[in-house]
Amino acid sequence: MPTCPTCGRPFDSKRGVRVHHSSVHDERLPNRVCGACESEFYSEHEKKYCSSGCRESAVSFEGENNPNYRGGKQSTHCELCRAAFEYWPSEKPGLYCPRCVEEREWRHVRDIRGQKNPRWNGGKVTVECDTCDSEMARHPNQLRSEHVFCSDDCQYEWLSETFTGEGHPNWKGGSTPNYGRGWHRVRRLALERDGHACVVCGVTKAELGRNPDVHHIVPVRAFVETPVATESDAHYLENVACLCPTCHRKAEFGHIERADLSAATA
Repeated sequence: MPTCPTCGRPFDSKRGVRVHHSSVHDERLPNRVCGACESEFYSEHEKKYCSSGCRESAVSFEGENNPNYRGGKQSTHCELCRAAFEYWPSEKPGLYCPRCVEEREWRHVRDIRGQKNPRWNGGKVTVECDTCDSEMARHPNQLRSEHVFCSDDCQYEWLSETFTGEGHPNWKGGSTPNYGRGWHRVRRLALERDGHACVVCGVTKAELGRNPDVHHIVPVRAFVETPVATESDAHYLENVACLCPTCHRKAEFGHIERADLSAATA
């Protein structure tokens, strides 16, 4: 009849002894035997060894005991120097010995320059700039656009001419800006003061084929949005400057400082 090892109380089964010892003496009795050191130990789960040390000493993962074992190293000959060497088949096929891999310049660098490139389509072609008609060389993949320009200045000039007036996608028929009283007078005085030329780049009325634009240095909207001012208050000579369409566009987008415009008209 099983008895408690601590108090000697008899029980009908070993399970009864373990339950009693755990609840009364606050200690769990061993329920397993280590497969390595054969010592008794307690575990809630099915466990063969009492510790990781016993497991490592009893189980080997070397050579054929490794679950990933594929027969060990294989022997072959280097494709460069023909020397025999061993390799692990799980890594990669054995082609080159360690010495050739480290020392020999056997790696082939593919030459894809010029006509050897698989995307070669004839090289650069000669085309003319749509603005100044100067010749230039361009790759075919740079000619996807309908228009070609030799420089940003030529592109800006073409855009200015093409998208001015009726060429602009937002063209509504055109009109003279209604800036209120004083606008026509200050515009005329600005053209006379600046010699009918752009105060930034110097392009003249004759070169433009028309008068340059007259630009408000401080925008009219800044006066309109002020409760104590009107659009007419923006029309004074010190607040306007003559600009060509290209420079006018730059000024509108803030690429020309207001202080520079004021200084150019002083």
